[in-house]
Amino acid sequence: MVTKTAPVTRPPRRGWKSLLYNQKAAPYLFILPFILTLGVFWIAPLVQSFIMSTQEILYGDATFVATKNYEKMFRDRVFWQALFNSLRYMVCTLLILVPFPLLFAVLINSKIGSPRIKAFFKSAMFIPALTTVVVAGIVFRLMFSETETAMFNQIVEFLGFGPVKWLKGDMTGLLALLTVAAWRWAGVNTMYFLAGLQAIPSDYYEAASIDGAGPVRRFLHITLPNIKPTMVYVITISVYGGLAMFVESFILHAGNDSPMNYGLTIVGYLYRKGIEENDMGFASAVGVVLLVLVMVINLIQLTATGTFKKEDKR
Repeated sequence: MVTKTAPVTRPPRRGWKSLLYNQKAAPYLFILPFILTLGVFWIAPLVQSFIMSTQEILYGDATFVATKNYEKMFRDRVFWQALFNSLRYMVCTLLILVPFPLLFAVLINSKIGSPRIKAFFKSAMFIPALTTVVVAGIVFRLMFSETETAMFNQIVEFLGFGPVKWLKGDMTGLLALLTVAAWRWAGVNTMYFLAGLQAIPSDYYEAASIDGAGPVRRFLHITLPNIKPTMVYVITISVYGGLAMFVESFILHAGNDSPMNYGLTIVGYLYRKGIEENDMGFASAVGVVLLVLVMVINLIQLTATGTFKKEDKR
């Protein structure tokens, strides 16, 4: 005769282990490190910046001045010039660092060409991102030097033009900054787009080829719609990178004082006011305006691309 034994019941867990096995509390416990990090290193400094932007801070003594820093900033002509320089740089980087990396990624992902050459091309394009900005800036400063022996002056001399003072002009200085940006970030964006392209099922392209769709139609109706999330991400980080650019200009111009403020960016203006002139309240106001500007541009971009639209459930 077989006797049934009663199931062994385990005693209830106590202490912190009970939280880990609690279906309601465990998710919040696992995201707690992220919440603490976000609060300590992002939300708290952000709130403090808002508070400091309404104060006049001199040698540790803070005095409430309401919107005086903002009024002073909006009346400053240099602020508007720095803002214009950053916005212009951001727009130009978007025109360079979005379509061309996408084209490179499509070519690498295509069946045309040797796999070894493609692998070498991917490695060569990604190497600049591993180089420090300071080293790259010094090298490009020498390349854009106004001497006749500088690399780019030798190129224009070969084309029949005289030496150019690249870093002392407005458009030529912008060209130098865009050259550094394209050299440094084109490979990174290409890798982003390549990852997005490789996530597209090949069945889509095979079905389109059977229906008679050419390369252009396949790109417009298959590649672009399916790579939209990657496109939105690249545009978002490019907007932030364009407005937050500072080190490249600082190194190229060997300081924050470029001729006629041609190379002054909004972050460089913040650095000038906060660090060089020791006006932390005014610099905090500049930082708040920059944060609002970045958020507004990205919200417009995300809304225009339909990122916030909910999918229809059928």
